[in-house]
Amino acid sequence: MLALHTPQAVFSLRHAPSWFLLAFAAGAVNAVAFLACSRFVTHVTGTATQIGMNAGTVVLALDYLIVLGCFVTGALTSAVVIDGRHHQGKRPLYAVPLVVVAAVLASIAFLGTHGVFGPFGGDVESARDFGFLSILAFAMGLQNAAVATSTGLVVRTTHMTGPATDLGIHLGTALHTQGDARRVALRHAALRAGKIASFASGGAIGAIAAARVEYAAFFVPAAVVLVATGLSFLSVSHPRTSQELAS
Repeated sequence: MLALHTPQAVFSLRHAPSWFLLAFAAGAVNAVAFLACSRFVTHVTGTATQIGMNAGTVVLALDYLIVLGCFVTGALTSAVVIDGRHHQGKRPLYAVPLVVVAAVLASIAFLGTHGVFGPFGGDVESARDFGFLSILAFAMGLQNAAVATSTGLVVRTTHMTGPATDLGIHLGTALHTQGDARRVALRHAALRAGKIASFASGGAIGAIAAARVEYAAFFVPAAVVLVATGLSFLSVSHPRTSQELAS
C-alpha cells in the first residue's frame, strides 16, 4: 500500500487538524442520523448488534445486513480507487473518495429537505429509512477507508472504540517509558484524544443543527469533509507510482 502521508506528516501541525475535522464530521453524521431515525451509522458495532437482535425477524435482519454491506462496499470502493490503482501502476486517487463523501452528504441533505426520506425523527419503520441509513453507511465506509489507506492505517475517523483503546495503551506506555519512546507514546495519545473530542464536538453541533434544520444539518459535515480534503488531500503531492518512476 502506498500511503499519501508519512508517519511524520500524520502527526504534523499541518495535517493533524484534518483528522480532527473528519472525526468531527463523522460525529455530526452519527448524531443527525440518530435524530433522524434512532440509529447510529458511522460504525458497524450497532448495526451488527441489530442484525443479531432481529435474527428472528428475517426481513429486519436482512435490512440491517444491507446497511452493514453498504459500509463494507464503501470501504471496498475506496480501496479500489486508492490501493487498487497503485497496484495497477496508476496514480492513486486519494482525494476522490472524500469528495464523494461530501457530495453524498450534501445530496442526503437536499433530498431529505424535499421529503424523499419522509419525516425527520422517529424510529426505523420503512424501506426508505433503511435506504437513508445504507447511503450514509456507504459514505462512512468510504471516509474511513480513504483516511486509513492514505495514512498507512494510522488514522481512522468514523468510530471511536479503537482510538479509545489506543489512547489507553499509549498512556500506559508513557507511564513506564522515558525519552523518545515516551514522547512517541504521548504524541499517539494526543492524536487519539483529539479525535475523540472532535467526534463528540461534531455530535453536539450535529444535534444542534438537526434540531433547527433537520435533514439540512448534513450540509455541515459535508462542508467540513471538503475543508479537510482541501487541507490534506488535494493540496498534497501524491507519491509517484512504479510506472511513473520508471518512465
